[in-house]
Amino acid sequence: MRAEPLSAHLRTLRMIAIAPRHVALLVGITLIWGLNLVISKIGMAEIPPILFTFLRFSILAVMLLPVLRIHRGQMSALVVAALLSGAISYSLSFTALSLAENVSSIAIAGQLGVPITTLLSVALLGEVVRWRRWTGILLSFAGVFIMGFDPQIGGRWETLALAIGAAASSALGLIAVKKLHGFSPLELQAWLAWISLPVLFIVSLQVENPDLRSLGDVSTKAWGTLIYTAIASSLIAHTGYFYLIQRYPVTSIAPVTTLSPVFSIIFSVLLLHDVLTPKILLGGACTLIGVFIISLRERRIVDTGT
Repeated sequence: MRAEPLSAHLRTLRMIAIAPRHVALLVGITLIWGLNLVISKIGMAEIPPILFTFLRFSILAVMLLPVLRIHRGQMSALVVAALLSGAISYSLSFTALSLAENVSSIAIAGQLGVPITTLLSVALLGEVVRWRRWTGILLSFAGVFIMGFDPQIGGRWETLALAIGAAASSALGLIAVKKLHGFSPLELQAWLAWISLPVLFIVSLQVENPDLRSLGDVSTKAWGTLIYTAIASSLIAHTGYFYLIQRYPVTSIAPVTTLSPVFSIIFSVLLLHDVLTPKILLGGACTLIGVFIISLRERRIVDTGT
């Protein structure tokens, strides 16, 4: 009587185990995302952050136009998901990045999307969270709080507030996306871009009041950063991530994605000469350990049903 449940359990574990080639793909994705923050920071030295996001999404939208199709009965939900995951999240995140003196703090604060998603699942879905994940949640937020006492960050609390807002919007967007069905990864990205474009353009005009004629004076380097963010980060990395999400539980993928801020920190030091102070290192370690605990605990729940 026990043989059948055991065999079923083993089959489930084999499905959850990530194939080595997919682990390599996932590490490559986190490397692209880690570099993306630094590349974007360089580009936004010449282009305002929301306009930068608008141009990035414009490139992506044109490239993915052929994959768009209407999904009757889901378009309202799609608009909500796209605005939360796209226009709102990216506007807040890139504005925070443009204001930040230290890219590392934004990379780490962005990881709060994991504990925020867990908290939302408690509030909206009635999920039960036990002491291990509560410990991870507290560590995650405590780490960002510790970073706030660093002189590089303490005088710019608004940057952390914007980054946390972006993480919250992204977490809500993820919940909204999970309610959609029948969309391919490329199509989701296409709709995210097209729905976000008018909002980004209007917000940029109202908030940044950019001189669009000055785009003719933007350097080749800055245009190159836009192409990288649109093609490498959005088209390649996000498509690869959705490809993996379709094949494995999110909880099997999430622990590896904590490499992304680690790569961001490395690249920010090498390319932007960011200074890592003890408070940033201690706070960053607390946040990443907390996120890792949440991810591993949620994976164990999936694996064992406990």
